[in-house]
Formats: sequence, C-alpha cells, structure tokens
Amino acid sequence: MVTPSRCNPDIRSSLLLVDDDIALCEVLDRTLTVRGFEVRVARTAKQASRLVDDDPPQFAVIALKLPDASGLKLLSALLALDPHMRIVVLTSYPSIRTAVEAIKLGASDYLAKPANVDEVVSALQRDRGNDSVPIGKKPMSVHRAEWEYISQVLRENNGNISASARALSMDRRTLQRKLRKRPPRD
Repeated sequence: MVTPSRCNPDIRSSLLLVDDDIALCEVLDRTLTVRGFEVRVARTAKQASRLVDDDPPQFAVIALKLPDASGLKLLSALLALDPHMRIVVLTSYPSIRTAVEAIKLGASDYLAKPANVDEVVSALQRDRGNDSVPIGKKPMSVHRAEWEYISQVLRENNGNISASARALSMDRRTLQRKLRKRPPRD
C-alpha cells in the first residue's frame, strides 16, 4: 500500500505532479491529497527540477510532453536524484515506442490520458509489471499503425510539420488535419 509513508503513518508520501494541463493538475492534486499524498505541482520540467533539487519526492506523475522538455528527460533526471522513486508517465499521445522507452528508463508505468486517480494510484503502488493484463486478441488497426508511424516521423523531425510531411510524402495540410484528431484507441 502506498498512501502514508511506510515508516511513519503520520507522514504523508511526497509526490511530484508535472503537467501543463491546469485542469488535470487541479483534479489530481485534490484527489491525490485526499488519498494521503503531499503533492507538489509543476507546469514545466525546469520548475519541477527546482522543486525537487533539495528534497526528492517518493513518487512522481509526469506528462510525456512538457512545454520546455520531454518528460523522458525529466524521468531520467528524477531517477538520477533518487533511483528508488516510483514514476508514472501520463500522455495524450501514447505510442508503443515512447511507452517502451519510458519503461526502459525506469518508469513504473505509462498511462494514456484521460487516466483517473484510481489508475494513477494503482500504477504508483506497483513496483513490478502486472501479469494479469489481458493480451489483445486483435492486431493493431491500420488507423492506429498510421498514427504510430506519423508520430515517429514527427518526433524524428523535432515536431516540424513541413519536414514531416515531406518525409511522409504527404501534403502539409493533410498531415495537420490528421494530427488534429485524437489517436485511435486499440
């Protein structure tokens, strides 16, 4: 169980929440506080680094995309401060590649938004994978595979839409239209 500190039940577990989505931060801050966490909120990687320099938290929930850096870079920096910290990565742009990288870098879990507080707390409580996760019976859809490939090319071009469109042999406006849609769920 993760709520109050393992050593002293009167001490609350410290948690760093890093996301630029103000509404999500307010909801998670409020609900995680009720669940026994002492929450510190940051909107950027730089702000998060300043908050934890002297006092690393036991837990962290970080967004994959932050305004000033990748959440993967922040993940590495946080684990350098405390290798035992449990970190959950949240993203609106889930992909297999970033999920694998987050786990390789030491994340406890990787969740797609919108994730509810129960999913976040459950992910923080696990120190190993979950072998009861059902294995999908159907392969990835064509739409999902397309989204994954477009996301990969966009990352390779540092988010440059024009360069990505050229690499994909696609009209820039078509690419922009595809990117406005939410990623398919499979």
